[in-house]
Parts: sequence; structure tokens; C-alpha cells
Amino acid sequence: MRILVANDDGIFSPGIKALAFALRPLAEVNVVAPDVEQSGVGHSITFRRPLRFKHTAAAGFGEIPAYRVDGTPADCVVLGSQLLGRPDLVVSGINIGVNMGLDLTHSGTVAAALEGASMGIPAIAFSLDASGEELRFEEAARYAAVIARWVLRHGLPEKTLLNVNFPNQKPQGVRITRLSTHRYEDSVVERVDPEGRPYYWVAGKPTAELEEGTDFWAVRHGFISITPISLDYTNHAFAADLEHRFSLEADLLA
Repeated sequence: MRILVANDDGIFSPGIKALAFALRPLAEVNVVAPDVEQSGVGHSITFRRPLRFKHTAAAGFGEIPAYRVDGTPADCVVLGSQLLGRPDLVVSGINIGVNMGLDLTHSGTVAAALEGASMGIPAIAFSLDASGEELRFEEAARYAAVIARWVLRHGLPEKTLLNVNFPNQKPQGVRITRLSTHRYEDSVVERVDPEGRPYYWVAGKPTAELEEGTDFWAVRHGFISITPISLDYTNHAFAADLEHRFSLEADLLA
């Protein structure tokens, strides 16, 4: 068995180190991560320039092979799978901060798992609530290893990944959840540089409905949230209705 570990916080993040060491008893582990933080890059792939793929011993992974890439989390999964051999499982994280609800559209952590799932490889994204004073990566990594072991044994449906969020406390248990409306209400902050030219920061305040059954509710109540995510974004129910309505409109236009 072979596991590829990636993230978006970068090769030197304590979260990826804790995850890699926790997974080592399960299989051969290879770490491939961005050389700098790539949070918020989403599922971007680098097409317009070459990529560097370098072995690194400075990140403290010991005997676990670790490589850094000057690209995105998705780039890391592509290169790792091609250069190190196709893995049996792709895992991403442990991210510093949750990835819930609409966060998934811009999360580099989830994007690495999405890339694995798009290649037909079972994949899991792991994230940890960072709202507390202490980040409990080692504890989260132990639970992550249990989830990874289950996936290695049982697999996942085609075009499906697991999005896992840990509370920053001893978990009360596990909940299988759906996505919430968790998102960031964007605001633009204008400032002026020393030469008098304006520049802008895109800021955001998290918001979501606290409804039981959602990922946000589970983490807020101290549970590990596991949400199955499908790569098929099609709204199948509306597609049938749309086909009927559009065909009627097309007849009128004929």
C-alpha cells in the first residue's frame, strides 16, 4: 500500500508532519507539498511555467520521503502520483483551520483531495479547527489514521472524496454530515502605499447556519465531521426540468 500526503499550508507545516507520521504504520508514505503556503488557491493547476520537484530533508520527516513543489496543492498530487508511483490513497492536510461548506470552492487542502479523486484514487481532506489557543495536530492525526485505515480497507465510491474536519478539543464522537452554508463574507479594505497609490486587501468574516446535520454544527458541538463529497456537480433534479422547459422554449423559437 502507498499513501501520498499533500497539503496547502506548505512542506514545513506541523499539520502535515503529524499526519505523515500517524499514517506511516498503515502503508508506505510519500509527502509532496508546496514549498510555500498555498491557502486559498483552490483547484488551480500550473500550465504556464515549469515546476520544481525537490527532495527535502530539512522539514523533519525523518525516513519518510518528502518533496517540495513550487506549485499548487493539485500540482503536488499530479507530480507525486506520476513521479513516485500511483498511490492507493491521497490524503491532504492537516489544514490549519476548518474547510466547511462553501469553503471547499477555494480550499487548496480540499483541492489536493479533489485532484486525487479525479484520477480515480480514494482521497481524504483533513482540517483542524484553529479557533483555540492550542492546535492539537497529533490528536487529530490519530483519528485521521483510523479514517484512512477504513478507506484503505473499504474504498470509496467513484468520484467521491471525504472532507473531514476536527474540533480543536477531544472529540465527542463522529458525525456523517452534509455541507453547511459556511462561507466568508468578503470585504475589501483599501489602503495607500508610501507612494500614495491605493492597494486592496480582500478580508472575510466567517458565517454559517448552525443547523444540526451540517459540518459546521458538528464541529461547533465537538464532533469530528465527515462529509462525502461528489465530483459530479450536476444538479440532476433541475436538469430534467430544464430539459423539458428548454425544449418547450425551443419549440416556440422554431
